[in-house]
Amino acid sequence: MIESFNFPTGYRIAGRYEVLGLLGRGWEGEVYQLRELGTGIDRAGKFFYPHRNVRDKASRFYARKLHKLRNFPILIQYHASGSIDYLDERVVYLISEFVEGEPLNQFLRRQPGKRVSPFQGLHLLHTLARGMEGIHNAREYHGDLHDRNIIVRRLGISFDLKLLDLYHYGPAKTTDLHDDVCDLVRLFYDAIGGAKLYAKHPDWVKAICRGLKRSLILQQYRTAGQLRQYLETMEWT
Repeated sequence: MIESFNFPTGYRIAGRYEVLGLLGRGWEGEVYQLRELGTGIDRAGKFFYPHRNVRDKASRFYARKLHKLRNFPILIQYHASGSIDYLDERVVYLISEFVEGEPLNQFLRRQPGKRVSPFQGLHLLHTLARGMEGIHNAREYHGDLHDRNIIVRRLGISFDLKLLDLYHYGPAKTTDLHDDVCDLVRLFYDAIGGAKLYAKHPDWVKAICRGLKRSLILQQYRTAGQLRQYLETMEWT
């Protein structure tokens, strides 16, 4: 059973791609930065552990979900799929765009106090909610929103973000959309300092976070679109 690929730099994939480095590991596989040999374009390749991708179910669901949501710019764009033989097993991989930037957790570690101001956090949350709104309207969900799955590409007047990975088993249920909303609020809460600073934040911050109590959050907003609308119309004190 393959539990790690550990492809070295320079390793060739199917005669088409060259490994530049590891981008991350997860429960179902590993993601590498690749260079497309024919064009010199950098790509990202997700390689699925065979025991996590029985009958190609995981890779097929993932590719179809990315394709369905291809018009939403906050998500990475899927390009192609393929397979290789590795250690006498068939390994499926998916090729997508390579997104330059840094994970949100690394970005936050570089900020003073390892956090952003509440106002910057508000811009972060609004960008995420606006990006997720269309996904929820399509009756889909992310399912795995955390600070390692969010790539910060630029920070200017607002954030430019990309979301990586999606939980992709089965059609979306109402609880899946609710989980996304609660995860978005939690990301805002953590980005502005978490429990250590929460008591010192202004009332408008607490009105968004609602003590991180799921029932109170869902009383106020049950989809990313409702969260986005709340942020754009909330009263300031």
